[in-house]
Amino acid sequence: MDEKKNIVLGVTGSIAAHKAVDICSQLTKGGADVHVVMTKDAMEFISPLPFKTLSHNPVVTSLYDEDENWQPAHIRLADEADLILVAPATANTIAKLANGLADDAMSCIVLAANPEAKLVIAPALNGKMWQNDATQLNVQILKDRGVQFVGPEEGDLACGYEGLGRLSPVEKITGVALKAVGLDPLEKS
Repeated sequence: MDEKKNIVLGVTGSIAAHKAVDICSQLTKGGADVHVVMTKDAMEFISPLPFKTLSHNPVVTSLYDEDENWQPAHIRLADEADLILVAPATANTIAKLANGLADDAMSCIVLAANPEAKLVIAPALNGKMWQNDATQLNVQILKDRGVQFVGPEEGDLACGYEGLGRLSPVEKITGVALKAVGLDPLEKS
């Protein structure tokens, strides 16, 4: 492989945030250079350490994180991204991305991404929130812009309900992401 593909993994505040660790691991094993960006709410569910360990890269947790030479980390990652994968994505995150709101590092990276970067979103949320007209309008806005969605799936939800809202299986999400950047999800590095 000539050059590694840069995947920015955005992790948001969902109980499914722990599954993003496996997503990070599988993307790295699949040959991607993974850079994790966590929202403040995501850090209520999981710490940055497992992501740093598995990606071999610093984890961006604030809009004010800087690279060397005072370069904002979120702008560098936006410039270099081949793919931005938001997994899990909450209803709030989907709404922010559909409406161009950028109030944290993850949403700023999406808004500032180079035009060639692809965006894949893997929702994980309460079934009623997923089916809400506002959420469905936001999803359609993003799909109309070429954003690819993976899931959500049917099943038991953390809120105690059963229905559509579970995060898709890790293998499905990573397969879509790796294929989107031209990597074979079956190859191991």
